[in-house]
Amino acid sequence: MKRFLVLFICICLSAGLLPMTAMAAPEWPSDVSIQADGGIVMDSDTGTVLYGKNMDQPYYPASITKILTALIVLERCDLNEMVTFSHDDVYNVEAGSSSAGIDEGDVLTVRDCLYALMLASANESANALACHISGSREAFAQLMNEKARSLGCTGSHFNNPSGLNDENHYTTAHDMALIARAAIQNPEFLTINGTRSYQLAPTKRTPEGGYVANHHKMLNKNEAVYYPGAFAGKTGYTSLAGNTLVTCARKNDMTLIAVVLNGHQSHYSDTKALFDFGFRNFQSLRTVDYETRYKSLENDMTIAGMTSGDSISLELDRGGRVVIPRDADFTDTQSTLTYDLDGSRPQTAVACIRYTYNDRPVGSVYLCSPGLEGSTVSLASQDAPGGSAGNAGSPSAASMDQTLAGAPHGQSAVPQDQSPTPQDQSPTPQDQSPAQGNQAPASEDQHPAQGNQPAVSGASPRQDITSKEGTAASIRIPANTLAILGIAFSLAVIIAIVAAVKIHVRRKEEEDLYLRRQRRLERLEDIGFSSTDFEKLVAQRRVSAPSLGEKGKKKQGTQA
Repeated sequence: MKRFLVLFICICLSAGLLPMTAMAAPEWPSDVSIQADGGIVMDSDTGTVLYGKNMDQPYYPASITKILTALIVLERCDLNEMVTFSHDDVYNVEAGSSSAGIDEGDVLTVRDCLYALMLASANESANALACHISGSREAFAQLMNEKARSLGCTGSHFNNPSGLNDENHYTTAHDMALIARAAIQNPEFLTINGTRSYQLAPTKRTPEGGYVANHHKMLNKNEAVYYPGAFAGKTGYTSLAGNTLVTCARKNDMTLIAVVLNGHQSHYSDTKALFDFGFRNFQSLRTVDYETRYKSLENDMTIAGMTSGDSISLELDRGGRVVIPRDADFTDTQSTLTYDLDGSRPQTAVACIRYTYNDRPVGSVYLCSPGLEGSTVSLASQDAPGGSAGNAGSPSAASMDQTLAGAPHGQSAVPQDQSPTPQDQSPTPQDQSPAQGNQAPASEDQHPAQGNQPAVSGASPRQDITSKEGTAASIRIPANTLAILGIAFSLAVIIAIVAAVKIHVRRKEEEDLYLRRQRRLERLEDIGFSSTDFEKLVAQRRVSAPSLGEKGKKKQGTQA
């Protein structure tokens, strides 16, 4: 019986403890390795970093710089504008570097210049476009840095439009992924960048119009390194920068961006490894299909100064997504509510829910109120200074704090998905040094060199409010508490079992006593005694039999 009880206790303890381990969120996958010094694979829809190697370390970018150049040109120019190539545009480049054969005095459309820039990596085209927009390469470089900062880049500094040799021209894998993420949202960029070949307008050197071809082999089905689903990207190379590569691929409802910096002729194999890792280990979920808690407002609250009556409801933007490991569940995420809305938000957005997975940002979704559409309060004016939707002093923010966050004012805030304010720093690309005094070898662009990053000022972001609602994981008990509760439950079960066993044993003893009494009565009846006579006989023996204490006293008296 005792052995059975010990075995049963062990089983109960195991059953109580093991499920606690199973309830913990799966670890973030990391089974990938690349030969390049720096690299990253990032989900484009959410900005989630799936894997990074030295992703915030500055390196020389070479010609992948031209992705940012093209993005700025597309945002500021009409494709039919005419661009005139000056002597400086054509000849202020490294001898033998990438070119589309355009000469001084040639006049091409912005469209032709962009095809030459992105397909042939033409450095003279980068110079001409920069001067067409800003008047000089130096002024255009200021635009590049401003645009990079607006995209969230914190470790880059650009000093020319092509990626040619400059001691102050560098970037990081993370920053290049952010730049590529913005670029592929531009339809014209995708059209140009995804083209296999293009015929330029007639020039002095090619009166019949020359052809430019895409250098990115992973986009070409005829190449051995072709990657199914790859649709955009840019190559780069110098002897100092090594192989650099930016590639975008789409598969399984996911769009991934891979960046490789300072590769060692392994840029294509590294990119393939990053894509295979990302598509194999992660899933992209539409938030609206899983989030259920942020749905309605109390009637006495207001949004943007407008009372939220029965006709006002909340809904999640259908474009919001989260990216988590394939063996994880949506309830493994944690949510944070914020009112700091960027310019890309829907017009009806009143807040943003940001999601993390073990403290790692994995996505967000806008919380919208259809009733705000057509409201007398202009949402556009909220983006102006002092009128931001994220203003902590606005009535809207105060009411939403109570209704959506489910927490009183003064609750500790947890800012999410915010980049730190860049500080003055002088990063130096690893294992590289600027070329001085010697003519550099032919390459797509000249050799970049180490440089100093300028100070970047920015306003400190408002703190977000950690929601007590959100997903089921937002209110779940920590794993160690669950383990304690499991042990307590197991002990309670054991105590109940022990008590039940004791009761069973006591009842068994009482039943045995009763059966023995019945057998004695049966034997007495067989020899002529009745049950009454038996009871009297027992009573007489109890009275006549001296107690143990009395026997002891008699013995002591006799000895005395």
